[in-house]
Amino acid sequence: MSRFNFKVLLLLSSGHLVVDTFQGALPAVLPFLKDNLNLSYTMAGIILIMSNITSSVIQPFFGLISDKKEKAFLLPLGAFLAGAGFCLLPLARNYSLVLLSVAISGMGIACYHPEGFKTARFFTGQRMATGMSVFSVGGNTGMALGPILALCIIQYGGFLSLGWMFLLPMLFVTAIIVFRRSVAVPNSGTQPASKGKTSSSKAAYLALFLIICTIIMRTWILFGLMTYIPFYYINYLKGNPVFAGKLVSLLLIGGALGTLAGSPLADRWGHLFWLRFSMLSCALMFPFILWLQGAALFAIVFLFGLVLISTFTVTIVMGQNLFPDNLGVISGLVVGFAIGAGGIGVTLLGVIADHFGVPVAIKCMGVLPVAGFLLTMILRYPVAQQLKDKPSALGD
Repeated sequence: MSRFNFKVLLLLSSGHLVVDTFQGALPAVLPFLKDNLNLSYTMAGIILIMSNITSSVIQPFFGLISDKKEKAFLLPLGAFLAGAGFCLLPLARNYSLVLLSVAISGMGIACYHPEGFKTARFFTGQRMATGMSVFSVGGNTGMALGPILALCIIQYGGFLSLGWMFLLPMLFVTAIIVFRRSVAVPNSGTQPASKGKTSSSKAAYLALFLIICTIIMRTWILFGLMTYIPFYYINYLKGNPVFAGKLVSLLLIGGALGTLAGSPLADRWGHLFWLRFSMLSCALMFPFILWLQGAALFAIVFLFGLVLISTFTVTIVMGQNLFPDNLGVISGLVVGFAIGAGGIGVTLLGVIADHFGVPVAIKCMGVLPVAGFLLTMILRYPVAQQLKDKPSALGD
């Protein structure tokens, strides 16, 4: 049984922060790409489709490669490509080059995640959700920092200054090379032992399917808000871009804190219980995002992000527990494919925005947490969790 190794998890988390900084920054720079190239909302949505296909949907392919044998080189390569593709965006002079740059960045993100989650799992010991949250919070923090960092650079240095963000992957590549021996998974230790293994039964496949559907709902909400908060405040209300960036970053900062706070509670009270609680809470809070203003708006956006993304690590661990012998593929499915499929739904919001306006598109997102909650209510999670105090909290 592997032991909890905070130092290695922190290093892997820093790489997760780097690659997801670029994923979080992309929706924030879409209004500038839209203006520079005279794009429609639907064309802007297609940029996100390209990002989600290359960064998320194809992640199971990299997971399959990782499951056959550890591919540690995917970690620095992923960070390098994620930054290089994004930083080429200001140089793109037409729509095709924008899509190519986004695809390069997305491939880097797809390289990093399955290998990163698989390697992190080895160093979590028995505190799976808690340990994985250390790794995951790096990505949540990167998603939070991305919008405000990119918008601040654009405001003070211009769109062409985005190239300075390439310093982030170069720092991580240097660090991962220096500490490569610490991060290496011992050859003799294949997969970390997992109590409560389940066979690949129909119940396990059905549970995985419902978990993925719930993640799609959660991601559609998150990416929808990340995308249309900037459009709403910059293009619709003609407001300050930095204000919009602060709202998006606050949403994701709340999510980063929720990842750390929610995982120990899920380990204690049950993964399925916490997933249901999160979806129901978000369904109740979403209308207030449309009604509140000022400080109250910032507070509800922060709280919404905290609760919504608090299940990010939980759903990863649920999927890995269902199929502990296929950690790379499962990580690619629940982190990559499910998140990418949810992000593709943002394109539908773009069509709605083109025909009915941005406010209507945002209001349509209110049905998604309700759908997510209903999915969790029919989910049965056939894995015996190690719950010392409340073994009945699974909700089965």
